[in-house]
Amino acid sequence: MKKRIMKKRIMSTFLAMLTAGFSACSSASSAGTRQPDKSEELTVFAAASLTDVCGELQALYSEKSPDTELIFSFGSSGALQAQIEEGAPADIFFSASQKQMDALDEKGLMDGDSVKALLENRIVLIVPAQSDKDITSFEDAAADKVKMIGLGEPESVPAGQYAEEVFSYLGILDAVKAKANYGTDVRTVLSWVEAGEVDCGVVYATDAYSTDKVKIVTEAPEGSCRKVIYPVGIVGRSEHKQAAEGFAAFLGTDEAMAVFEKYGFSAASEG
Repeated sequence: MKKRIMKKRIMSTFLAMLTAGFSACSSASSAGTRQPDKSEELTVFAAASLTDVCGELQALYSEKSPDTELIFSFGSSGALQAQIEEGAPADIFFSASQKQMDALDEKGLMDGDSVKALLENRIVLIVPAQSDKDITSFEDAAADKVKMIGLGEPESVPAGQYAEEVFSYLGILDAVKAKANYGTDVRTVLSWVEAGEVDCGVVYATDAYSTDKVKIVTEAPEGSCRKVIYPVGIVGRSEHKQAAEGFAAFLGTDEAMAVFEKYGFSAASEG
């Protein structure tokens, strides 16, 4: 009897050890075949005027580099600059003006070797599509026919800074400022014109092309403002430098440039 009991105990112990070993092997096998994390996140701070084109570029790049997940944060270039200065976790800065990029670079907050002038845009005066105000020139912004004009806040919105340069060049800045309504980014100004909340507004040509609710009156006179250059660069504190380099390189390819041109941008010219 004692021998039978002992045999049963030995058999039970053996079976328990066998089951435990099988479970351990299954766990190890499962861990060995576990899928890696879906992707590496890359945060791109981009000017509001790049919203539409970046949506298409994001889809295109996800096919080329499925291991990189692009997370875009759009806003005025000045506001994005301030966020980077305050330590926001950005990997790439895509500005609508060289001014904000230079300010960050001078403070050592950009990877200087990565910064390059990528795109060029144009400053235009727009009116609501159904406007009957007979606004035909930037000079008309100072006339009585314009009661309110939408402009980007010049302290932080490059489009607002370019607009002030144009109106200063024409000698009518003070008259225009007296009837200006200032937006936090260029897309806000565009929305005001679309809704007819202002008589006219100053935006980028690419913004005007994005909607049929406005029409372009005219482009800024030649020499009235700086070239509208869009530089891109890698933020110095980026923890994803290799992924950032890959996306920055993609933005300069012929394939990406064809997308930019479809939205009204052109490659930045030298000089």
